[in-house]
Amino acid sequence: MWARRGEVRLANLNPSRGTEAGKIRPCVVLQSDLLNEADHPSTTVIPLTTRLMDAAPLRFRVARRGSLKADSDAMIDQVRTIDNRRFTGEPIAALSVGEMAEIEEYLKIVLGMIPE
Repeated sequence: MWARRGEVRLANLNPSRGTEAGKIRPCVVLQSDLLNEADHPSTTVIPLTTRLMDAAPLRFRVARRGSLKADSDAMIDQVRTIDNRRFTGEPIAALSVGEMAEIEEYLKIVLGMIPE
């Protein structure tokens, strides 16, 4: 298994285009552990940034913890699926079940999955 849902892992997101998040940066693993445990070759993640903005539901604040060196924002509008070979090293932090539930609510808004 490459990753677990809720882990924060470094991933090399280069090359990027236009407004896509690039460089090596922490990402929250969003994908279900059903796929992760099946050794799926790719993983759906949300990149983090240290450029903090109060912009819910586009951003979700992740407090510094573990080896995550600074408070960061999960860029909900930048959700993407990456090849597992983009991960570099072991997990550096983890989000709680409650934090992941909040991220899911933000995703529903951003992806138009709730009635307006």
